[in-house]
Amino acid sequence: MIKNFVEELKWRGMLAQIMPGTEELLQKEMVTAYLGTDPTADSLHIGHLCGIMMLRHLQHCGHKPIILVGGATGMIGDPSGKSQERNLLDSTTLYHNQECIKAQVAKFLDFESKAENAAEMVNNYDWMKDFSFLDFARTVGKHITVNYMMAKDSVQKRLNGEARDGLSFTEFTYQLLQGYDFYIFIKVRVANCSLGVTTSGVI
Repeated sequence: MIKNFVEELKWRGMLAQIMPGTEELLQKEMVTAYLGTDPTADSLHIGHLCGIMMLRHLQHCGHKPIILVGGATGMIGDPSGKSQERNLLDSTTLYHNQECIKAQVAKFLDFESKAENAAEMVNNYDWMKDFSFLDFARTVGKHITVNYMMAKDSVQKRLNGEARDGLSFTEFTYQLLQGYDFYIFIKVRVANCSLGVTTSGVI
């Protein structure tokens, strides 16, 4: 008998909040969920474990986990929780880190299964590499206001004097790339992908 994913998370104390209707959807059909991580190092850290374990339980409950490696976002750097800008990595280093991360995650998720819910690893560089700046600005940028982007806590902390170097335009655009990843999953890649996984629960 396949376990109820939501009940499993509740029992383990791993569920912070959930959108209405999610549990019913998970009981009705196989759902795809993804966890994103930037390959800024060749090893994940303990902070990633909760999200990975959630995907492990998801797969054991009959659903499909995807690890989204940020080959594109990793070239920019997430400003969240950072007091200064990350060093920009070259593509060779990012690829090496991606392969190391997959080897680590494979200890928890089944990538080799022939089942429909076999785990996958995807790289957002694959759908971002051919975007010109003008195309991205017209296709993605027009759908979000600067007001909304400025209100983000990660942006505010870098602009209000807490950060030594402020916030570069490169890092400011990070949230646009993250939003486009979500669009790719929801509208293009897997139409039934309705979940993202965070370290605090399912969203």
